[in-house]
Amino acid sequence: MISPEQLRRYPFFAGLTVDEVCNIAMIANEVSYPAGATIFRDGEEATRLFVLTSGTVDLEFHIQRPNKVDIAYVGSIAEGEPFALSAVLEPYRLNATCVADGPVQTIAIESAPLRALCDLNCHVGYAIMRQIARAQTERLSFARIQLAACG
Repeated sequence: MISPEQLRRYPFFAGLTVDEVCNIAMIANEVSYPAGATIFRDGEEATRLFVLTSGTVDLEFHIQRPNKVDIAYVGSIAEGEPFALSAVLEPYRLNATCVADGPVQTIAIESAPLRALCDLNCHVGYAIMRQIARAQTERLSFARIQLAACG
């Protein structure tokens, strides 16, 4: 558990009441990763939603080729941004590999209790999904720019 005040620092939790933030704080923890650590891998079950509190993480897509694996850079996550969005989106499977680009601090929110809280409290569900949609839209825009650069 972390303090609700810690969550209130990040725009991802904007729009939630004090009680709602307290409920999320009860299912959240601070987690640190050293430089170069793989935080999660593509295809794994998404068991936690993260908010980056310090450092930068890179999202990569690993492409299996005969005799090798190509790594495509998908994007990076900056401080204050959520990642592992698949934790609240079916089928709850991660669609990228996440690597710490230097030492990283995160808030990790357990996904099953978060989804249950969203189901139980429509306001929480709406606020969380609104932030997830915002983050997904930004990532889609970045992907479009990358595709345009390839053409």
